[in-house]
Amino acid sequence: MRFKSLALVILFVLNMVRPPVPLLAEPSLQVPGIQQPAPEDEARARLEKDMAKKANQERQADLRRDADKLFKLATELKQYVDKTNENVLSLEVLKKAEEIEKLAHSVKSKMKGPN
Repeated sequence: MRFKSLALVILFVLNMVRPPVPLLAEPSLQVPGIQQPAPEDEARARLEKDMAKKANQERQADLRRDADKLFKLATELKQYVDKTNENVLSLEVLKKAEEIEKLAHSVKSKMKGPN
């Protein structure tokens, strides 16, 4: 029992000696040892964010355009296949399939993003 009361006294004294910790720190407060970002750094970060946003918008536009082209090529491929029979393999069908394959690979790469 004596050990418990001694431990409580030590904890009480340690809590009294330690500096108080604010519960909520305001972002505008200067904290010693921590540098605030310079205005140039904030401008650079904003510029980089804007550039990334624009690049994503351009990538999305490319994806839409490529998806439309894929749809068109797939429709053309279907028409070519419908015109052939089991004895005739059209060279146009092979070329169209290769074109679709390359474009689909490009779309897949663009969807993954710049990594």
